[in-house]
Amino acid sequence: MILYEYPFNERIRSVMRLEYLFKRLFAFAGASDPMQQHVALSVLFEIMDSCDRAEVRTGILQDIDKQKTNLEAYRHYPDVDIVALNQAIADLDRVSAALSGTGRIGQSTRENEWLMSLKNRFAIPGGTSQMDMPSYSAWQLFPEEERKASLLNWIRPFMPLYDGVAQVLKMLRESGHSVDATTQEGGVYQEMLGGKIYQLIRVWVPEHIRTYPEISANKYVIWIRFHQFSPEQKTELVTRPIAFKIALCNV
Repeated sequence: MILYEYPFNERIRSVMRLEYLFKRLFAFAGASDPMQQHVALSVLFEIMDSCDRAEVRTGILQDIDKQKTNLEAYRHYPDVDIVALNQAIADLDRVSAALSGTGRIGQSTRENEWLMSLKNRFAIPGGTSQMDMPSYSAWQLFPEEERKASLLNWIRPFMPLYDGVAQVLKMLRESGHSVDATTQEGGVYQEMLGGKIYQLIRVWVPEHIRTYPEISANKYVIWIRFHQFSPEQKTELVTRPIAFKIALCNV
């Protein structure tokens, strides 16, 4: 099954974008090829820009506090594993404390003048060429382990943000339970929510049918339309019935 997700609000959308960037960052940062490390640096600079807004950290901390409150409510439920509950709350406390530090996220990395000059060159198409920034070309010729160590050192100050993102999305995703569903006449799936608040939709589609969902939603209704690519790389609405799984998540 292939999983597609759709956020109900901009805060969760921002968190999911950060998760996407961190996944790309980790995938390329461990590479030995300077060209792949170049991509890692590009993604790191995107993360810097994405987390510059104060509401990013504030929103994640608010979500963590909400999750802690919800977990505490389970303390007096029968048959609750208190050890697991205490561990989950301790994990949230650890992540929250690390993310609540003073200063901008990744401040120590931002204080590297050479790296920030490189960031400015990345904003210019071809701006990191040897003729424009020979010091970067020289860095790319450093031994592999030295380059990897530098990348890890620059990434480390952003790890509290990643931990916060991962924790918020982990608990949000675990709050939903998948159910079977099928598109209705005309290839559209519609579900009325009656004003109930959710934060995330998760849709699983069988891999072999090679379709993808386009999702729109608010607190009143969910619309899902399935499309596929034609041989000419054009999108076409799939009108035949499509069986899939869906989960609505809220913490």
